[in-house]
Amino acid sequence: MPHIIVKLYPGRTEEQKKRLADEIVRDVVEIAKCAEKSVSVAIEEVNPDEWTEKVYKPDILNSAHTLYKEPGYNPLQ
Repeated sequence: MPHIIVKLYPGRTEEQKKRLADEIVRDVVEIAKCAEKSVSVAIEEVNPDEWTEKVYKPDILNSAHTLYKEPGYNPLQ
């Protein structure tokens, strides 16, 4: 605990993804008060043309009750 999944458009380098994961782990350890060895981070790349169906609808629209930060966009409008 915890496991974090980051979904984003393709295009970041492996170095950028590694840095993002490292920074997420650092913040989670500090804020959630857990051991670094307990934290895992996955990065899933999703093509822009699939974002609405694969991310927005299932993870944002249909799971709004679990969001602590909502996006400032709506591809359905």
